[in-house]
Amino acid sequence: MPLRITLAGSTGWVGRALVAAIAGADDFVLAGAVSRSAAGQDAGEAAGLSRLGVPVSATLEEALREPSDVVIDYTKPDAVKGHALTALAQGRHVVVGTSGLSAVDYAEIGAEAQKAGRGVLAAGNFSITATLLRRFTLEAARYVPDVEIIDYASAKKQDTPSGTARELAELLSEQRQPATSKPVDELTGVRETRGGILGAKEPVQVHSLRMPSFVLSCEAVFGADNERLVIRHDAGSSAAPYVAGTLLAACRVGSFTGLRRGLDTIMD
Repeated sequence: MPLRITLAGSTGWVGRALVAAIAGADDFVLAGAVSRSAAGQDAGEAAGLSRLGVPVSATLEEALREPSDVVIDYTKPDAVKGHALTALAQGRHVVVGTSGLSAVDYAEIGAEAQKAGRGVLAAGNFSITATLLRRFTLEAARYVPDVEIIDYASAKKQDTPSGTARELAELLSEQRQPATSKPVDELTGVRETRGGILGAKEPVQVHSLRMPSFVLSCEAVFGADNERLVIRHDAGSSAAPYVAGTLLAACRVGSFTGLRRGLDTIMD
C-alpha cells in the first residue's frame, strides 16, 4: 500500500519539488496539501504540475481530515512546532524539514511523540552531502578542540542561524572538547562580533552571514597549532537534493517512537 503523505508547505521551494516527486512515485500518494496562499486550488496545479485531484487546505487541521500516515512540514519557524504537535495528536508520524526550532522546542515535540507512540524525524538539511558535512565535522571534533561555525544564506532568509548550522552546533556542543580560545565573557571591545553561542555542554560560536548570491552554505572551521581544517557544504539553487532525503525520512519515520534529529540517524 502506498505511503499516504500530508504535505505542509506544498507551494514552497522544497514543497513544489516534493509534490512532483510524490505524484511521480508508485510507493507514495499525496493525501493532503497545505498552503495558505493557494488554499482551494488543486495541489498539482498550485505546484506548477497537471491536476492531481487533491485540494490545497488553508490549515493542517483541515488537511488532516483526510487519512494519512506521515506529515511532512516545510513551512515556517513560527508554524512548524504547532504543526508537529497537531499531527502527533492526530496519530501521524512527522518529518520536519523546516528550520528555526530550538532544542527546547524539540524536547517538547519529542516528549509528545513518545506519549503518542509516533516517530518524528527532524533535520536542518535533508541533503546527503549536508549529512556528510555533519558526520565529518563530528569526527574531526574528536581530535581538534577548537571549532566554530560560519553560516551563509540569502539576504531574505528569516531565521538565523540556519537549521543546518543550529543542528550542527548543538551536536558539536555535546561531543567536542573544551575550546582553547578565550571565553567571550573575558573579552573586551564589541563581544557580539564573536557571534552567537549555541549548545549547553561545550558552547559553539556561530557566525551568520545574510547577503545576496548565497543560497545556503555552512562551514565548520577547525584550528590547531600551525594548521586549519575547513569542512564546508554549499547548496545550489535547486531543491532536488532535499527531496530524496525527505522521502527516505518519510519511509523510515514509522519504524521508531520518539524524536530523532538528522538524516544520518536512519541511514545505514
